[in-house]
Amino acid sequence: MYDNFHLVLMVNHACNLRCHYCYTGAKSNRPMSRAVAVAALDRALASLAPGGLLELGFFGGEPLLEAPLVADVIQRASDETRAAGLRLRVNLTTNGTLADPVAWQVMLLPGLGLHISHDGLPEIHDRHRRGPDGRGSSASVLDTIGRLLASGREPRVVMVVRPDTVADFPDGIAWLRRQGISHVDPSLDIWATWTADDARRLETAVAQAADVWFAGLPDSSVGWFDEKAARLFEIAAEPTARCGYGNGQIAVAPSGNLYPCERVINSDAADNPARLPGHAFDAGSFRPQPLIATGAEECSHCAIHNQCATSCRCSNFIRTGDPSRPDALLCLLDRVCFRETARVLGAMRPACEPSLVSLGARP
Repeated sequence: MYDNFHLVLMVNHACNLRCHYCYTGAKSNRPMSRAVAVAALDRALASLAPGGLLELGFFGGEPLLEAPLVADVIQRASDETRAAGLRLRVNLTTNGTLADPVAWQVMLLPGLGLHISHDGLPEIHDRHRRGPDGRGSSASVLDTIGRLLASGREPRVVMVVRPDTVADFPDGIAWLRRQGISHVDPSLDIWATWTADDARRLETAVAQAADVWFAGLPDSSVGWFDEKAARLFEIAAEPTARCGYGNGQIAVAPSGNLYPCERVINSDAADNPARLPGHAFDAGSFRPQPLIATGAEECSHCAIHNQCATSCRCSNFIRTGDPSRPDALLCLLDRVCFRETARVLGAMRPACEPSLVSLGARP
């Protein structure tokens, strides 16, 4: 039994965009049935210890193409967790281009952790995030964000950082802040090929972005630096089963097939090496999967091993094929984020710590 369980439902393979860097496979219309969603939810609830926390996420494709199903599952999860004395946390990641009445209802649900993808500067976003007609999607996404802000709901913005956009990453954070976005979560494109020159540009951009982050405290946050600051100041984050990779975390494809993380479902092909045994319709709770333990042996000799965030087994698996082993790119990002966070904070711990707590960390 788990104190926390992280369940992600990939509710459809379909998407209304055709982003160049998408890693989720062919955009075929294969929606998740309500029966699969309910079966997965019930198994996740059965996996929780009394008083436990269910972290329920929705993913795609574009999950708001299935907004009625999403709304139904959230309501069921809310009712069942309340009746069982369990806690519930719900997150949804969307491309921000759908705003029909049901999709809008979902995005405005109280307590929903809403994540919208926008890659910073509009021209950078439109370089890769386009519709089937080739048109950029930035204007549509920004319209949705503007309507949400006017409704009193601020989403977190996920910004993909790629080799060809990395130099514009700091300006993108600053630009989003001017649009009223307080919380930006950079996401490194780990499927891309990063050259040595790209890595050097990443290092420079992270240093510049750290200055932008620090200048915005305490009114805004950037995920890469928030996490490092909390570790530096030994501020405990909210408990999560995220990155359990099959142990406390399960992602379910529309077919009902099981995966350790939604980022490795892809097209849900029969030969996908990341697929786990079993199915959503199997009886009983989700059991821990016998996967490789986190932490490569050589990492124990690293000077910042205890501050490291390369324990995300999904990222490691994608980069190296080994869930326990990061590659040079992941190590570089972690080291640079640690170094630059420490640099900009300097000796200002007493002044900064209340600001960090206000950004969601718990003392």
